[in-house]
Amino acid sequence: MKGDPIQKIVIVGGGTAGWMAAAAISKILGDFPGLSIRLVESEAIGTVGVGEATIPQIISFNNLLGINEFEFMRETNATYKLGIEFVDWLRKGHSYIHPFGTYGVDMLGIEFHQFWLRGQALGHTARLDDFSISAMAGEAGRFAHPRKDQPNSPLSRMAYAFQFDAALYGRFLRKRAEAQGVERVEGRIVEVLQNGESGFVTGVKLEDGAIVEGDLFVDCSGFRSLLLGQTLGVPFMDWSKWLPCDRAVAAPCALAGPDKPLTRSTARPAGWQWRIPLQHRIGNGHVYSSSYMSDGDAEDLLLSSLDGEPLAQPNRLRFTAGHRERIWDRNVVALGLAGGFLEPLESTAIHLVQSGIARLMALFPTKAFSPAEIERYNRETVADYVEIRDFLVLHYRASERDDSEFWRYCRNIAPPPALADKLEMFHSSGRIFRENQELFTEASWLAVMVGQGIEPEAYHPAAGLLSQEETLRRLRHIRQVVIDTAQQLPPQDEYLAMHGAAIENSLRQPA
Repeated sequence: MKGDPIQKIVIVGGGTAGWMAAAAISKILGDFPGLSIRLVESEAIGTVGVGEATIPQIISFNNLLGINEFEFMRETNATYKLGIEFVDWLRKGHSYIHPFGTYGVDMLGIEFHQFWLRGQALGHTARLDDFSISAMAGEAGRFAHPRKDQPNSPLSRMAYAFQFDAALYGRFLRKRAEAQGVERVEGRIVEVLQNGESGFVTGVKLEDGAIVEGDLFVDCSGFRSLLLGQTLGVPFMDWSKWLPCDRAVAAPCALAGPDKPLTRSTARPAGWQWRIPLQHRIGNGHVYSSSYMSDGDAEDLLLSSLDGEPLAQPNRLRFTAGHRERIWDRNVVALGLAGGFLEPLESTAIHLVQSGIARLMALFPTKAFSPAEIERYNRETVADYVEIRDFLVLHYRASERDDSEFWRYCRNIAPPPALADKLEMFHSSGRIFRENQELFTEASWLAVMVGQGIEPEAYHPAAGLLSQEETLRRLRHIRQVVIDTAQQLPPQDEYLAMHGAAIENSLRQPA
């Protein structure tokens, strides 16, 4: 083996990213001889804490840690999530769902949506949403777990994620990490120590004078990017020309009755508003561009559109879309906001932390810190950011809205090259290709492209192998089976009461 084994891992910063890293690394590497894992955080420094909605990959992360789902649901006040409802994005008064899972049933070796496109040409008016069990169950406020053991049922094509209190999730993971041997160090960092020749970080000095030394440092310091950005000076790649929103204001509010297992995104004059229903409250936020709306107007718009009484003072955030040029530099790896930021339009923040941890474990170094490992980590991580960026840009670029200066700007954004290729392919033939196992599947691209009003000029020739009558008959049958199955599922609040309701009063307090 080239280089001595890593013996001291130091995680700088807690919050969701820090404790996800601590819990996962200690679970995977906890038995490594002589390894210590320390997390440094200060109670005096708050966390952003708005990453409450997730995508289905979070299930794999929780399973890796051996987390019981119903215990997790109770302790984080979580609800289920079957997709994202987009309101007013194409035009005012229009909505669609980006569901988890797949649509319909593939036939004759080609994707179902090609037959749906042919049906549209034949006058069949059913929405694409009608063929997704996740969309139909979400719209009806119903939930049950997927049934992979029933391959002929729409439930086998269902997928889900969670909406949870990010602060409670961090505390939940902290308990697990500390039980697995992670040492938490309380203190505010006042100085970062470096090797004078290599620039490698050797330790962090705390306000009380204590020094925490390490071999590998994981920067989870949030927007400050204390190690990667401030200390090592890794430049930031600014993507605001594609994603012009640079501010957010967030405020939780009281519940307003039973809710749907969906995150909602509503387009606003200079951005969009999120709505995330949890068991104990609703998380709300308004993401906007300061070039097109003042902070005061953005806050007023948010507070005037809450479903219930505000439970806390609004929290204001400033950010720039983009990422650090390198996410791993020397002996510092950044996770979460320390490495980059993409607005939470598709709930990818926690996933980027998760994928960063998985990649670090796959490429875990020795003290030699092989440049080949670091280069691969950076190449793959930047590719994650680029693929998600392109998917987000699609929502803005493919809109008919011209009712504000912001939307007129967005409609004229020149799409990045990979997005331009996808748009051209879909527009010309209805085909979608998933490049290099990118995060978003063909079904996800389909949901948003159709939802945003992109109409293909043609469909796959094989979709014409069925007669017109047979095509329409199958579409009507599949649609009815999906809708009927969704209606048979229990309401989400009943399902939670049976399996994952938070029952401790202490967990019902706003974070």
